[in-house]
Amino acid sequence: MNFAAQLFYSSHLSERLERLYSPRPALKDSEENDPFWQSYCFMSIVNKTCSSSDDPGSSYKYGPVSNGTVGRRPTLIEPERLKDFGVEELLNGDVKVHETKVAMAPEVVLMDPPKTRRVSEFRMIPRPPAQYLRFEDISAAAFRIQSGIQKTPCTYSRLSKQYGMEIYLKKEHLHYTGSVKERGVLYLLTSLTQEQQRMGVIVATDCNFSMAVAHHAVDLKIPVFVIMPSSCSSPRLRIYRDYGAMVISYGSTGRDSQNHACHLARENGYLYLEEDENAAYLAGLGTVGMEIYEQVPKLEAVVIPAAGQYGLLAGTAAAIKHLDSRILVIGVEPEDFPLLLQSLKTNGPIKDMHSNPNKKLYGDLMEHSLGVNTFQLAKKLVDKVITVSEEDSLVAMLRFQEFERSTVDTEGAMGLAAILAGQLPELKGKKVAVVVSSANMELEVVRQCMDRALVLDNRISKFSVQLGEWPGDMAKLLDVLTREDVRLLDVCHRRHSDKSELFKAKVECVVETRDKMQSAHLRKTLSERYPSICWLDR
Repeated sequence: MNFAAQLFYSSHLSERLERLYSPRPALKDSEENDPFWQSYCFMSIVNKTCSSSDDPGSSYKYGPVSNGTVGRRPTLIEPERLKDFGVEELLNGDVKVHETKVAMAPEVVLMDPPKTRRVSEFRMIPRPPAQYLRFEDISAAAFRIQSGIQKTPCTYSRLSKQYGMEIYLKKEHLHYTGSVKERGVLYLLTSLTQEQQRMGVIVATDCNFSMAVAHHAVDLKIPVFVIMPSSCSSPRLRIYRDYGAMVISYGSTGRDSQNHACHLARENGYLYLEEDENAAYLAGLGTVGMEIYEQVPKLEAVVIPAAGQYGLLAGTAAAIKHLDSRILVIGVEPEDFPLLLQSLKTNGPIKDMHSNPNKKLYGDLMEHSLGVNTFQLAKKLVDKVITVSEEDSLVAMLRFQEFERSTVDTEGAMGLAAILAGQLPELKGKKVAVVVSSANMELEVVRQCMDRALVLDNRISKFSVQLGEWPGDMAKLLDVLTREDVRLLDVCHRRHSDKSELFKAKVECVVETRDKMQSAHLRKTLSERYPSICWLDR
C-alpha cells in the first residue's frame, strides 16, 4: 500500500470515529441532514476540490466546516415547496404532518323562536268535510261494472223538432231487468266482503231494486232470498224465480214480509239489503252521467227523474258537474209526491210526507224516504227541481209508444213529461239529454195507462146524443162518423132512459181520432148537426 492510500485511509477512519463518538452540533432551521450532500462533500475532499483554511470557521465550497467535519448543505428545494408535493418535512428525526384546512359553509344562525301565545289567540280554521260521493268513486264503479252492465244507447229523439230542442234519450230501461238500478246494485254486490257473499243476501220488497239484486246476485254466485207478501201478483213472483232467486211468500202486507226478512237475516247471517243512500250504490248509479257526457258532445242540460231513492239524480249530478260544471242538471219528481222540492224549501230532508199518490204508478218512490247525504248532494249539485202531474206522465208514456216504439213506466217517462208539459222553456234550442230510468210495469196496468193517456190527449172522445125512433136515424149518425174518418170503439143504444124525451133514444159513442185537430173538427161537425149532443168529461 502506498503512502497516499495509507494517509487517506487513516484520515478517513479518524474522521468516521470522531463523528460517531463526538457530540453532534445542533442543527439550524435552514439546514437539513442530507446524506446525499455529505457523501458529495466527502468525494470532493478526495478529489481535492474542497479548499481548506486554518480558520475553524472557514467553510468548503458546498458547506461550512465544524470540528473537522463538513457541515450540511441547504437543500435546493425550499421546505415550504415540499409541501406542494405532499412530502413530509423531517426535523430532528420527528415527522411533521401538514394539516389541510377545509373551508366550511358559513354557519346558519337560527332565529329566535316566536313568543308563546295562548290557544285562544289562534284562529281555528275547520277542515272541509270529506265528500260523501267523489268522482273517483264513480270512475271506479264504471271500471268495475263494465263487464256486467251493457252500455245503453243515448239516441236522438224524433220529438226534438216538435218541441224545439235537441232531445237525446238515455235508454236505461234496456237493461236486463228493465231498470237503471242494475248499475248501483251490481257495484254494491261486488263491494261486499267474501264472507258476506258466502252467507248470502235477502230482500223483501217488490221493486226494481229487488229485481236487480235477484238477477246479479245469481250471476255472482251469491245466495239470494226474496220475501214477498201474498198480495204480490203471480207474474212478478215468476220473474224472481226465473232469475234464480229463492222466493218465499209471507204475510199479507209489505211490512210483514220486511219484518220476516229481518228475522231471517239475524238468525242465519244473511245480509238484508234495501234501497238506501249507500255510497257504493250511489257511485254505481252515477256512471250514467259519465256515459251521457261521453255519448252526447257539447251537452247543455240533463233531465233526470227522481228514481232510486233519489240516488240516480244525486249520482248523475255528481258525475256531470265534475266533468263540466256549466251543464244544467234538472230533477223531476211526481206532483203528488214532491219530497225533494219540499225538502229544499225547508232546508232539510223530510222524513214523512202526507200525500196519497197512485201506488201502482209510483210504488218505488213511495217505499223510501230522502236520505241526508243524498239531500246534501242534490242541494249542492242540482240546478232546478220541478214536478209533473200524473196526466203529463201518462201522455209521455204514450209518446214513447208512438215515436220511440218503447214501453216505459211513469217513473221512466217523467223526464220527457216535463218537456212535453212546457215546464222547461229555458231549454229551447239547446242540446238536452233525458234519462229514461225504467220500464217495469205489469201488462194490465200498461193497458189502462194507455187508454187513459189517449183520453187525456184528446184522442178518444165520448159523447151522447138523442136520436128519434125513425128508421135510418142511427145510420145517419154512423155515416157522419164514417165521413169524418174516425174509429168507432163503442156504441150504446138506450131506448128506455129516465132522462130521454118521449119517442127518443139515447145513444152513447166512444170514438178515436188521429190527433187534437181531427178531434176538434169532429166536435164542430156533430154540434152543428145535433144541437142536443153532450160531450162527456174525460
